[in-house]
Amino acid sequence: MTEYLNVGKVVNTHGIRGEVRVISQTDFPEERYQKGAKLTLFREGQKPLELTITSHRKHKNFDLLTFEGYPNINDVEAFRDGILKVSEDDLTELEENEFYYYEIIGLNVIDEDGETLGKIKEILSTGANDVWIVQRKGKKDVLIPYIESVVKEIDLDAGVVHVEIPEGLIDDEN
Repeated sequence: MTEYLNVGKVVNTHGIRGEVRVISQTDFPEERYQKGAKLTLFREGQKPLELTITSHRKHKNFDLLTFEGYPNINDVEAFRDGILKVSEDDLTELEENEFYYYEIIGLNVIDEDGETLGKIKEILSTGANDVWIVQRKGKKDVLIPYIESVVKEIDLDAGVVHVEIPEGLIDDEN
């Protein structure tokens, strides 16, 4: 069975010309949203719908998309709250030491003392570098910057990330 990975969520329509407003969840918006790219829309209680992108532009914090065959607001109204996904078959090969979000989320984080900090539950894309949110048992989440000085090794096979935590990064006092 084909696996699908989240690219973004349709949060609303935009204007009257069939544009939808998407909160993006992809590392590669310029590739995923290029004209002619195919995405699959998943909505509760409905069959997945394959869509072909006809236009993409940025607006504030959103990506605005239009799709082939859906030229006005009435055509795309039903897309609201749908999740746009890409088929695993359409993933591109990454460079060495590059990873898809889905490969990182869920990994255990091990510090330099061999202690397990917790699991990566979410990734924030801040611009300069990604920040990984690590969920810990009985403690506040830790934000770990995805930078060379902190993230030492990612072992997908073992399901772990080895990190070196700089002093002051984890504040367990509060």
